[in-house]
Amino acid sequence: MAASRSGAHSDGLPAKLARARMLNPRAWFDRGAPKIQLRRFAGTARHQDQLSSPICVAHLTDLHVGRVTPMPVQMAAVDLVNRQDPDLVVITGDFVCHSQEYLDALEEVIAAFDAPVIGVLGNHDHWSGAGEVRRALRRAGMEVLDNAFTTMTLQRERLQIVGVDDAYTGHADVARATKGLRRDLPILGLSHIAEESERLWPAGVPLVLSGHTHAGQVTLARLNELALGRLVGHRYIHGLYGSRRHPEPEGAVYVGAGIGAAVIPLRLGERARREVTLFELGYPPGAFDEDHTPQEALPGRPPSERKIQDRQVAVARKQARRLRKASKKGLFGD
Repeated sequence: MAASRSGAHSDGLPAKLARARMLNPRAWFDRGAPKIQLRRFAGTARHQDQLSSPICVAHLTDLHVGRVTPMPVQMAAVDLVNRQDPDLVVITGDFVCHSQEYLDALEEVIAAFDAPVIGVLGNHDHWSGAGEVRRALRRAGMEVLDNAFTTMTLQRERLQIVGVDDAYTGHADVARATKGLRRDLPILGLSHIAEESERLWPAGVPLVLSGHTHAGQVTLARLNELALGRLVGHRYIHGLYGSRRHPEPEGAVYVGAGIGAAVIPLRLGERARREVTLFELGYPPGAFDEDHTPQEALPGRPPSERKIQDRQVAVARKQARRLRKASKKGLFGD
């Protein structure tokens, strides 16, 4: 199954066209066919030890279904995933952008995947109304993991998927999510915020898939690392970090570049492209050519307790504002 899958590819733009695009920033916005990079990686040594047959997992993140990222982009990502014929699709949060206006469109996107879909929420989902987003995802047939794990049978193999709720807004609970995990069965972790991987690794989760950063959306001259690393304080910006060979308490985390955007769709730089990533669990690192090698984590700076509390207050305020609007509509109509 997995051995016949194609590796990562690039757009193959002619040099003249590439230079013209650099001189015309408007060309990097959504015009014509969306550009989505396909990246491919092996699983961990532990997955190789625990799986008799390989399992292909397609990872997407930060769909941000809404006005900023139009449906042709979303459906192009779905089509790219379906053409790879994965055994499982995982999505690591930020399904919506700033409101609930596009929940019907979100259902359409999720329902279009051929493989089973499972995932976790992100900060934008909590800001927009986590309950409503969860219900839309579940109506579309997706399983949402809120600090929990589930066990699936894929290719006649059992795989445990651990889902941690959004840490940015203070909803993550790794202890709850990992309670009852069996370490004799293969495990895959999902978290919108990559830094939660450092708490998942000691619990026996060797590989964590995440999102949130959009790779910075501008990776030229490593501006994404400057902005998200030094200024914001993230340790993991985009791509593969850590080790897939060492036993716990170490492990690996992958930060996806995402499909959508919350503000503007501008993306500059090869690593900033919209992205679908395939993970071939059961193949060891080095079994085939990968998009890039693991990189060192940045120093990072964890948010203060005050910052986390402020974010939780912001979620509560947004929820209260939605309830007031709904109440007014009920009293006075539209």
